[in-house]
Amino acid sequence: MRSSNTAVTLADFTSAGLIIPHLRGQDVATVIQELSQAMQRERRVPDLLPFYHAALNREFLVSTDMEAGMAFPHARLPGLQELSFALGRSGETLTWATRAARPIRLVFLIAVPATDLIQYLLLISGLARLAKDSRLVEKLHAAQDTAQILEVLQQVKLRNSLTPDTLDKAINR
Repeated sequence: MRSSNTAVTLADFTSAGLIIPHLRGQDVATVIQELSQAMQRERRVPDLLPFYHAALNREFLVSTDMEAGMAFPHARLPGLQELSFALGRSGETLTWATRAARPIRLVFLIAVPATDLIQYLLLISGLARLAKDSRLVEKLHAAQDTAQILEVLQQVKLRNSLTPDTLDKAINR
């Protein structure tokens, strides 16, 4: 995280090692597994299987796919040290939910510490703003490499606090 006098962006919650510009997986289970493995490699999650199962089970209960061609699976677990996400991009449409009506190609797997609520809601609010900005979504798809993907994520600044309206939108998403 950056200091309080510098704007916090989506890029502050990930790193180059957490970005997979060419996903190998083609469905919910394999994509979440691939992104979970990146989270473990980068030491964002201490134990792969509990995190993987929590994210996968939650996604099967309520799919997080959005019209913008994105999905936001996540897991909230004790033992996670910091809020972070892994981003996977696919050149092909992924088989995501059973209703599978939305062409998912970008997946943000979010690791949420059990005690974190405010930062998580700020992050979700930033991801929702990204999803609504078709210009930035196209830039994510067109990015040639991890560095360019991080540059796009740096363009989405997060709010410093939650207003009642922002809180309501984030909770009722």
